[in-house]
Amino acid sequence: MEISKQSIIGELVANDYKTASVFKKHQIDFCCNGNRSIEDACNKQQLDADQLILELNNLSGEQSGQSIDYNTWPLDLLADYIEKKHHRYVEEKITEIKPYINKIATVHGNRHPELIEVEKLFIECAGQLTMHMKKEELMLFPAIRKMVMKGNEYTAPHFGSIENPINQMNSEHDAEGERFRKISELTNNYTIPEDGCNTYRVTLMLLQEFEEDLHLHIHLENNILFPKAIALEKTLNVIA
Repeated sequence: MEISKQSIIGELVANDYKTASVFKKHQIDFCCNGNRSIEDACNKQQLDADQLILELNNLSGEQSGQSIDYNTWPLDLLADYIEKKHHRYVEEKITEIKPYINKIATVHGNRHPELIEVEKLFIECAGQLTMHMKKEELMLFPAIRKMVMKGNEYTAPHFGSIENPINQMNSEHDAEGERFRKISELTNNYTIPEDGCNTYRVTLMLLQEFEEDLHLHIHLENNILFPKAIALEKTLNVIA
């Protein structure tokens, strides 16, 4: 795929997830704000677009054995994968992280008051993500699976066009992406302070891992599953 300044970031990552490493390196959001061109993103970050494109092109010579081509997956399979892999991960890690973050906020909060805000943000994220995932599991994903299975016999659900819940999900993705950007800033990109204990270290490592998984999770939906679901709906004779 030829890369230019007008290439859309989310589409590049959808075609080859290895490119995400370059965007992460330069702190360019490829999931929630993946609909921007390279030029727009570089202008905002005051980066050299030509240099960024060179770095992206240099990836072509690297081994891609661990790169999964999600872009070729059937939509129902991708929805199943997101639910079983990423939704389960979020549920398990929320339970694991909450007591850790409460402990370090309690023990280290006097010297590191930013931890109080980090705990607040994570609890908010946990609550909102839990509700968000249930809406996907109970409404959006079943509708996508039904479109794939029924084809032209697909009947529009009570919410009408598939774009309606997708627009809501995208908005909620933006909110959680912003929440974790704040957590990253407050922790100086998950840097362990000199007086940080082992629990402090483990907590920040878990938070960083959680954010990285969230980036892939949102990318799979925003840049692959949702656009393809909208495109599929447009090809069907949807019965209202």
